[in-house]
Amino acid sequence: MSKTKNNHNLLLGIDIGGTGIKGGIVDLAKGALVGERVRIETPQPATPAAIGDVLSAITKHFQWEGPLGCGFPGVIQQSRVMLAANLDETLIGVDFARLAQERTGCPAHVTNDADAAGVAEMTYGAGKGRRGVVLVITVGTGIGCGFFYNGMLIPSTELGHLKMKDKHTGKICDAEEIVSERARQERDLSWKAWAKQFDRYLKYLHRIFWPELIIIGGGATKKGDKFMPLLTVPCATALAALGNNAGIIGAAAAARIQLGKK
Repeated sequence: MSKTKNNHNLLLGIDIGGTGIKGGIVDLAKGALVGERVRIETPQPATPAAIGDVLSAITKHFQWEGPLGCGFPGVIQQSRVMLAANLDETLIGVDFARLAQERTGCPAHVTNDADAAGVAEMTYGAGKGRRGVVLVITVGTGIGCGFFYNGMLIPSTELGHLKMKDKHTGKICDAEEIVSERARQERDLSWKAWAKQFDRYLKYLHRIFWPELIIIGGGATKKGDKFMPLLTVPCATALAALGNNAGIIGAAAAARIQLGKK
């Protein structure tokens, strides 16, 4: 990849998840990966040092020396981690952009992972050119949300932490404890049974925000045919056009926007 690192349309994107960390070189003119992505299991515990090791390994894999963007599964304010629900609590308070830069030697930008996926879908994918309120919901270890109004991102909307009643236990809990991909697997739910719970969650979001379009992304997109026809939320729905690569592409796109201002 060293032959292409000076191409200004290219940027390294890294998508950090609760179970895996994925990286790839992104052609920002096309909104697509150049070559294959690499995936490394998320270290347990996912401490700053351990995550830094993975960032370094991905950068070296691609022989990358230019700017990079990271999507992080938690609330980010001014590059600092404020919430990291599915990673190690020692990440809270860490300046993640500085950590990434120190461990890779590359100028780095960090954004919420679902916001990154949303940026990708609104720029290149299922939300391109859409006006009004658009929600991008990522389904994985947790539930992420990118919130857009007339194409503009409203960052760090942690709608996976809205409270819902778990009909199996009768308890009130975070929505992602019921409707994430991890919850589906842990409860050994069929796609039909899970879709019923997920649909209830989407209707909850619709009652509050009245989106004109909800885009479903994250790892669950690989099985979209199993649940998308079962959704009855009263607005348009679509699978993320960029699939599970949206987080990588969006992390790179967000980094280009922010690092270009410096």
